[in-house]
Amino acid sequence: MHIAEGFLPLEWCVVWYALAIPIVGYGIYRAQKLREREQGVMPLLVVTAAFIFVLSALKLPSVTGSCSHPTGTGLGVVLFGPSITAFLSIIVLLFQALLLAHGGITTLGANTVSMGIVGPAVGWLAYIAVRKMKVGLLTSGFVAAFFADLVTYVVTAGQLATAFPATKGGILLSFEAFFGIFAVTQVPLAIIEGITVALALKLLQEHGVAVEMWQPKGVSVSEA
Repeated sequence: MHIAEGFLPLEWCVVWYALAIPIVGYGIYRAQKLREREQGVMPLLVVTAAFIFVLSALKLPSVTGSCSHPTGTGLGVVLFGPSITAFLSIIVLLFQALLLAHGGITTLGANTVSMGIVGPAVGWLAYIAVRKMKVGLLTSGFVAAFFADLVTYVVTAGQLATAFPATKGGILLSFEAFFGIFAVTQVPLAIIEGITVALALKLLQEHGVAVEMWQPKGVSVSEA
């Protein structure tokens, strides 16, 4: 999810920015409306962004020679839904690019699409599906975080594959190679991240935070 500065061809940087900007813009709009409606939500937005920053900044060496990261976006998905999570993610990725040399400015659009948009969107859909089946909040949070993490790296592998298709075998073979590098460590890491997000939700509940009150309107989930 932290594709390095200058690694993608310019045309692909433009494509990913073009996809990311409208969704992030909508996330900014949703965050502003939420802040106007719920005066006490700002500290939780900041804490969620910090949670995403810390987890996604962890750089864990892979046995394949690459590096893997948690994403932390599962917590944002459960608390605020996918569009606000996209907004928080691009802020996190921008600061990581500037301060930690994780990712880059030219690749910010691509990294936002994978970590901030598609991963959280799939995690949100999985979360809503299991909540409507009356699965408990903490287990549902685990599911959201697991899929948000894993799908992020599926998208990253796809982004790299489309930019650098194999001479023989094309995009599909290239995707298999890139995702094969990530998968060795990312699957167990997604499980660990799911547990971490579930524990974070439990901690919020224990401190009296109504975890699901800030989710997008029109979403009906069980309180089980």
